[in-house]
Amino acid sequence: MSRQLKLLIIAGARPNFMKVAPLIKCIQARNGKGEHDGVRLAFRLVHTGQHYDEKMSNVFFGELGIPSPDINLGIGSGSHAVQTANVMARFEPVCEQERPDWVVVVGDVNSTMACTLVCAKMGIKVAHVEAGLRSFDRTMPEEVNRIVTDALADLLLTPSADANENLKREGIPDEKIRLVGNIMIDTLVENLDKARRRDILKTLGLGEKAFVYVTLHRPSNVDRKENLGEIMAELIRLSRQMPVVFPMHPRTGKMLSEFRISVSESAGLKILDPIGYHDSLCLTEQACFVLTDSGGLQEETTYFRTPCLTLRPNTERPITISVGSNRLTSLKTLRRDIADTVGNTKRAGEVPPLWDGRTAGRIVNSLLERD
Repeated sequence: MSRQLKLLIIAGARPNFMKVAPLIKCIQARNGKGEHDGVRLAFRLVHTGQHYDEKMSNVFFGELGIPSPDINLGIGSGSHAVQTANVMARFEPVCEQERPDWVVVVGDVNSTMACTLVCAKMGIKVAHVEAGLRSFDRTMPEEVNRIVTDALADLLLTPSADANENLKREGIPDEKIRLVGNIMIDTLVENLDKARRRDILKTLGLGEKAFVYVTLHRPSNVDRKENLGEIMAELIRLSRQMPVVFPMHPRTGKMLSEFRISVSESAGLKILDPIGYHDSLCLTEQACFVLTDSGGLQEETTYFRTPCLTLRPNTERPITISVGSNRLTSLKTLRRDIADTVGNTKRAGEVPPLWDGRTAGRIVNSLLERD
């Protein structure tokens, strides 16, 4: 007689959507094939609403084929404390009603930590996908979220061997840790054909490997007038050499407006509204290089072996530097690093182990083994 293993899968912000999509599809495929081994996986998708902008959230559900959320907490924006408190207050009744066997959280956003705190107090098991990543910079809110989540979670699903070592140093017992690979790459592999059929290069008049793709949104880069002004000046300078494609995060656009920073000095600087996942993948694969402060793009460029400059003092994904195509840059070195990267058109680095498109299956197996 089969039994049911009940999961709540949490998606809070845009990067989470790429991480829950392959897991949901793997569960659906397993149930559809009758591969139950005496256990049927039942899940409900909970969207906390941490990203509420249509261009930043709902479009990803459509592109990635994720079913509409079963539950939407609708928390919206707010300070870190307000978001965390609102998620906890609204998620606790969901747990009381649903009584899941596991809550699956992903990444390092406020929703991930908040849901984990609720579960820890209620005695509900938590599995953390993308566990063990560390920037060793506690001024980053995401780093605090990672540390708290990993300290409380019952199953820590890591993307790379360095994440395992981080957890062990923090005293996490081996039996809680599973090296499963990078779930983001599952989504990338599944969507690659669609991305390659996109016409964004033609629409923007871009040649392959003849443009730069830029995404910037972190407060350290965009919330200070001097920093944002210096970055935009470098992008305008670069755009006179080759096209610069810059889909602008709402936060970045808001700060440019507040600081009255002009972005119209160069026809080569292509400022876009936020774009969908497939267009982003297309640009990432075809760019001469990528300039970003995003964690996900560091991984995607590593898979494509596209040179990447990460405008941050550190990264929680050091494997993208030690094995992949990524390197850190700063405002002081940005001009020089851009010049070095533009002059080197070769693909760079290697794809790390288990970044193979089959991580979701290993996650499901790990949940069943621990049940």
